Formats: sequence, C-alpha cells, structure tokens
Amino acid sequence: MKEIRIGVVGTGHLGRYHLQKYRKMPECRVVGVADMAEENARKAADGCDCEILTDYRGLLGKVDAVSIAVPTGAHHEVASVFLKAGVDVLLEKPIATTLAEADELIALAGAKGLVFQIGFIERFNPAITALRSVMGTPLFIESHRLHPFFERGTDVNVILDLMVHDLDIILHFVRSPVSTVDAVGVSVLSDKVDIANARLTFASGCVANITASRVTGKIMQKIRFFGLEGYHAVDFNKRELVSLSRRNGAGGQIEITENPVEIQAVDPLEEEIRSFVRAVAGRTPPPVSGRDGRDVLELALRINEEIVRNRERAPFLDATDDFTQGLTGKGRTQP
Repeated sequence: MKEIRIGVVGTGHLGRYHLQKYRKMPECRVVGVADMAEENARKAADGCDCEILTDYRGLLGKVDAVSIAVPTGAHHEVASVFLKAGVDVLLEKPIATTLAEADELIALAGAKGLVFQIGFIERFNPAITALRSVMGTPLFIESHRLHPFFERGTDVNVILDLMVHDLDIILHFVRSPVSTVDAVGVSVLSDKVDIANARLTFASGCVANITASRVTGKIMQKIRFFGLEGYHAVDFNKRELVSLSRRNGAGGQIEITENPVEIQAVDPLEEEIRSFVRAVAGRTPPPVSGRDGRDVLELALRINEEIVRNRERAPFLDATDDFTQGLTGKGRTQP
C-alpha cells in the first residue's frame, strides 16, 4: 500500500486522539500538525517527527489527507481549503453550521472525487456494529445522552454538540423521512441550549424520543429500539448491547429470548480512523459520507428551530426556574 501523508488540524481534545491513532498505523505518516496555539500542537505531537504549524495552510502540498478537529464555526473555512486543494478530509461532526456550508463542502468533494468523511464516532461503536445483525424495523426509539458540563463544545448548542450522535444513529437505522418535529430546550450554564428533548415522527410511523443534556451529574449514553420483532438496548459508554426477540414457542406461546450477539473489543475512534484510511487508500466511498452529515445537520437545525418557537411561546423557560435548577443539582430539588 502506498504511504499516506497525513495532517491533523486542531489539537484539542479530539485532535490529539486522531493524531495518536494515525501514529499507530504503518501505512500512514504524519507529516504535520497545525493549531493556532503552537504549544498545544507541540504537546500533542510530542515524540512525533513531524512539522508543527500555527497556520493549517502550511500543510497544503505536503499531505494526501487530513483530520480536521477545529471548533464547529471553522469547519467550513478549514475543510473547504483542503478540498479545493485536492486533499481527502475527515471532518469532525457536525459537518458545518449551515446547510449552505454543508452543500458547498459536499460539492467540492464530489467535483474532485475526494474522500469526505464525517466523524460520527458512534457508528463505529462495537455495540452498534453488532446491532446491525439483529435490528428489524424500529417502531419506537428512546435515547438519552447526558453529560456533566464542560467548557469544551459550548461554541454550539447541545443539539449540535451531543444530540447529533443519536440523530445520526437513528437516521442510519430508520431510513425514512422525518414527518414532524416537536422539541423543547433550556439554557442553563451557557448562553446556548444546554438541555433539549425532541420527539420525531417518521413517514414509516416510527417515533423517536431523544434527550440530550450537558449539565447532568452523571454520564448516560443509551439508546433503545422497540419493534414488533423485539427490543434492543445499546449502552454506548459501556459498549454493550442487550437484544431480545419475540418468538412463537411450544404450544403457540409467545416467548422472549435473548439474541446471541458478539461484541468485538475495538476502539471506536481507531475504527473510524481506519475506515477513513481504507477509503483514501482504495478510493472508495467512506462509511459516513458528507451527505450523511448534511442529513443530520438538517434535522438538528429543524429541532433547534422548533425549540426557538417553543421558547418564544413560553419565555419563562430560562435558567432561573426551579425545573432547571433541579436538573443541575442547584437550588431546590424536586421531591
């Protein structure tokens, strides 16, 4: 296999991990790391024989492919520079902040025949990989992605920060247009929505109830699928899957049995990076395309628009009410 020259742009929380994974792959050679904060780039690249840059444009002409892990507001600007230069791109989620930006990136990649992958890491969670072998037709989905508050990621609201992971998984399995969206959200510790709930109805009849929070005391990352054939529950954090099927037993009695599923002990981010490298080497479509990223962004923006409409109708929903304080563990708790 031809050596692939890799660049990493952005050495924050995720960018550092991208760099670590590339360095483990013999088919890849990291030639440069870029970050506006030179010290961050140097720390991330410690022990790596590569160039340190404060301007990502310095990678042009030196790399075949890049990982981009910069703040969301800079996704379009940075990715478009590399795509215009004929460089394959792995862009962390979400794809962009607007559909127009997403469309331009997709068009740039398509015009040049480039690999353009969006970094939805949960697609590579081994529990989700195992779920594909037993999933039927979902009728009801419930997901919770609850995290403590971190400054990281607050450049966008909780829908674009956290909920997008579950939106991507749901769209991946439902494969049906969204008919209606109802949503509510509250700002708590930032000036953007920190807690959100969305209820989606699909043309297929499936309904999804999705909750995301970044002001919760404990981490919960779970999704449950209900259908006529059974029930499937994924714990993303523990990488576990419980899968139950409904079958006709002896004498016509209905039985609930657990499906035998094998969960591989793999690192989701490493699998994501490997999938990108394989697509670059083989010139094949990536498993999570720019179109996938656009579909998630479109739904996320619809959810946000519905939250704005509901907040306009109920302006008392702000960070000072008892409900919000109870959710964050501050002030009076609920009985």
